[in-house]
Amino acid sequence: MTRSRALLALVLVATATPALAHPGGLAAHGFIAGAMHPLGGADHVAAMLAAGLWAGSAGGQARILWPAVFLTAMLGGFAVAAAGFVVPFAEAGIAASVVALLAAALFGARVPAALGAAACGLFAAFHGLAHGAEMPAGAATAAYVSGFMVSTAALLTTGAVLGRFVGAGRFMAPLRA
Repeated sequence: MTRSRALLALVLVATATPALAHPGGLAAHGFIAGAMHPLGGADHVAAMLAAGLWAGSAGGQARILWPAVFLTAMLGGFAVAAAGFVVPFAEAGIAASVVALLAAALFGARVPAALGAAACGLFAAFHGLAHGAEMPAGAATAAYVSGFMVSTAALLTTGAVLGRFVGAGRFMAPLRA
């Protein structure tokens, strides 16, 4: 490991915070509560932007496949949590998703499309679990789901556009020395 990568790893570890995917006292139930959930936690925002950035910079079928798998798996995780199942270590999975997806995006990890899709799906399921577990009591489920799907799609798209036109490699070029 080069010194610059070791320094980056040290900075990431030092600045890590617990997964904070909680909407707080948001009074609105339904679409707005769902839309705000991914935007209310830096961990969700970072993971979703990173997944899009990685997909956009990977190009080819990954540009569409990985975000689509992310959304689908997140919806599956939501369904599991909304059905009352508790999955241990979900917050740890969210934290791992932030580190892994940011590293993959920023270092430009080149993997087969199926492997990248599987990684995006696995990490997205943890985010979906959080969305389901944090759904406000009495919320209109369809509206809540629509809200978090729209905001997640927007974050993934933003990352993908940045990855396509800016390229992840440019962010890390100074550290590759």
